[in-house]
Amino acid sequence: MVVRDLANIQGFSQQCISDEQYEISDAYTGDLLSDVMGNAPSDSVLITIQAHKNTVAVASLAQIRALVICNNRSIPPDMLQAAKEEEIAIFTTEDTQFEASCKIASALGRFDAGQN
Repeated sequence: MVVRDLANIQGFSQQCISDEQYEISDAYTGDLLSDVMGNAPSDSVLITIQAHKNTVAVASLAQIRALVICNNRSIPPDMLQAAKEEEIAIFTTEDTQFEASCKIASALGRFDAGQN
């Protein structure tokens, strides 16, 4: 999956994007940014409710290429600017972190979200 594929996931809205062709190979869901720094795989998408510029800094350190901000949180201007500078895509959704994680796992081919 590439970054631009996140825009095609139902309920995801693109807020900023740089390298649309950047390969995403994994995902990580978390709000404790120190945990994200220590455990999130590189080349992944971070699913979180943390809508502030420190999230972008952590993503950059962890080599995360995209953020999905859940629960209809708004993106402050300084976070958007930091994401553009660090070339990290940001998407927003009304989905909970669980729902967004399931959709991304399905897009990554990890499981079929429609199966019982």
